[in-house]
Amino acid sequence: MRKRLISGVAAILAATIWVGGPTGFVAGEARAQSVVPVAPTGMAVHASDHVLGKADAPVTIIEYASLTCGHCGAFHTQILPELKKKYIDTGKVKLVFRDFPLDRAAAQGAMLAECAGNDRYFAVLDTLFSTQASWAVSKDPAADLGKLLRLGGMGEPEIKACLANEKLLESLLAERQGGEALGVTSTPTLFIGGEKHVGLKALADYDAAIAKLIK
Repeated sequence: MRKRLISGVAAILAATIWVGGPTGFVAGEARAQSVVPVAPTGMAVHASDHVLGKADAPVTIIEYASLTCGHCGAFHTQILPELKKKYIDTGKVKLVFRDFPLDRAAAQGAMLAECAGNDRYFAVLDTLFSTQASWAVSKDPAADLGKLLRLGGMGEPEIKACLANEKLLESLLAERQGGEALGVTSTPTLFIGGEKHVGLKALADYDAAIAKLIK
């Protein structure tokens, strides 16, 4: 579990984000403009949230994660595929993914996932988590992230515009602040049916927490 002190995060993180390149309309900007940069409300699912699964699934999991968190990467590559097959694909559960960036690289990755567009959002997340070791600790994460996203069809101007989008950054920081308001201090933190689960757990633990909510 990766823990960080939660102090002045917005100012610190915003100051370290690379903002070079022209500002232009990108896929993620529409979402950024629709999100007021204040803490979202508790367990409510918002129109701006990214939801994996059916909107009317009876059980909701809200996940706060950082793209540079190793345990978050393990959850997404080892645990989530099994939960998806058993619960999400069958319409019993929906997963709401919210960013809780722990550092500059995580914020950059989150911005680029947003700019990939809603249709490709979770596919990009899967790519970033599965290739985490190749970019998360890089000397130039933005450059390595750019290489990955170019392979996925994003052009260099779009990537630069995305990373220069201050409104998008503000919306991601607001998402983190919303997690702080719920008591999130480390990643991954999952709220399963409103019950808080901190850190990476075994598949059986998640399975048990979900199963008791399924009627």
